Amino acid sequence: MQTSSKSRYSAAANQAVRFLAEVRPLIDAELDHLLPSEPTEPAKVHAAIRWSVFAGGKRLRPALLLATGRTLGARDRDLLPTACALEMIHTYSLIHDDLPSMDNDDLRRGRPTCHVRFDEATAILAGDALLPLVFQTLAEDRNLRPETAVRVIAEIARASGTPDGMVAGQGYDLAAESGAVTGAELERIHQQKTGALMGVAVRCGAILAGATDPQLSALSHYGSQLGLLFQITDDLLDITATAEELGKTPGKDARSSKATYPAVYGVEATREYLMSAYQGACIALEAISQPTQLLHSIADFIVERQA
Repeated sequence: MQTSSKSRYSAAANQAVRFLAEVRPLIDAELDHLLPSEPTEPAKVHAAIRWSVFAGGKRLRPALLLATGRTLGARDRDLLPTACALEMIHTYSLIHDDLPSMDNDDLRRGRPTCHVRFDEATAILAGDALLPLVFQTLAEDRNLRPETAVRVIAEIARASGTPDGMVAGQGYDLAAESGAVTGAELERIHQQKTGALMGVAVRCGAILAGATDPQLSALSHYGSQLGLLFQITDDLLDITATAEELGKTPGKDARSSKATYPAVYGVEATREYLMSAYQGACIALEAISQPTQLLHSIADFIVERQA
């Protein structure tokens, strides 16, 4: 799907690549403002937070919120605090996911994981600190009307917790290790473990932009399919990419007997499921009258990503 040796992405996906490059400095600057400075006591906890938040990454979840909000005409200044709150949740989940009691990973985004760089107790505290900071950020955002803030807080809490969110998905994922899962159970794991947070990024961007109910419904389906698409791609990359490409340890899913699409269906069928999710995301956007090329390009980028 590449168009030239200068880029590993197609022309469609390159729009998303440019967008991610554009918004990342905005997101990073806002995160720098919102997070406690490293010298602030307890300095070790704050150093661990910043080590993990500023470790790199695509900032895909906050970028999704910005892309959705922009599509519906919202201003970045009204979107950025909520976008950064989502990145805080994502980072907290990665810190805890890497712990020895969870996935036990030593490498994240190309460098030592938080518990390896510091220690396990500090990593737990860093994750614990990021989660309440999410809701403090939302409650103190003066650009949000009180009723909007409450709605966004409820959306994010539901998507990041249980029984329908990320924590539930992590629980199902751990329970499925070394056991047989059905296709429906696998999709539930992926939709909640990864899809819930990506879906809420799209939903919150739409809510902050004042989306109508039909717009919110269509964008919610887009976000759900995009989350599934991302995790299926992740499953494939775990068996096809190198540590240098991934920035984390490849092959861990198979060694841990994780429930993945390749493990359940095989590689070729997994590629078919990937394209089905991609098509589902694109079809959902047909109900939106505003130009949706940027949202389409993000789906293209996820399909084509190699890390």
